[in-house]
Amino acid sequence: MFRGVSHLNLDAKGRLTFPSRYRERLQAYCEGEMVITVDPDHCLLVYALPDWEVIEAKLAKLPSLKPQNRRLQRLLIGYATECPMDGNGRILLPPPLRDFAGLDKKVVLVGQGNKFELWDEATWNERREVWLAQAAEEMELSAELEELSL
Repeated sequence: MFRGVSHLNLDAKGRLTFPSRYRERLQAYCEGEMVITVDPDHCLLVYALPDWEVIEAKLAKLPSLKPQNRRLQRLLIGYATECPMDGNGRILLPPPLRDFAGLDKKVVLVGQGNKFELWDEATWNERREVWLAQAAEEMELSAELEELSL
């Protein structure tokens, strides 16, 4: 289970060093084998290989004649790239993935349970403020949220 927000830097080669609190878990769970793909919100999704394989199988089973399904398959499966973690807990982010998400130097790694989101820091800060403002404006909660107790 991955949670929390980490502000990190990419090195000159485009490598990301995972925070130490995740490294042992990732090594034990998937031997550092990670898969990174794109998200329509223009961030990257970072999965442990076993978790990605489940998602990929579900995506592949979607009827590809539906345009929405096909677009999602093209993006998520098409951009999916295996990125093994090295001995120092780093993964190399390929240029097409960095370009898609606008990643340069400062990034934010956001734990989302079974995956991470990887954002450009400035984009994350902007979007976070928009999401907080939207949450403050929305008065009506869905039935699922009404049942949630924090």
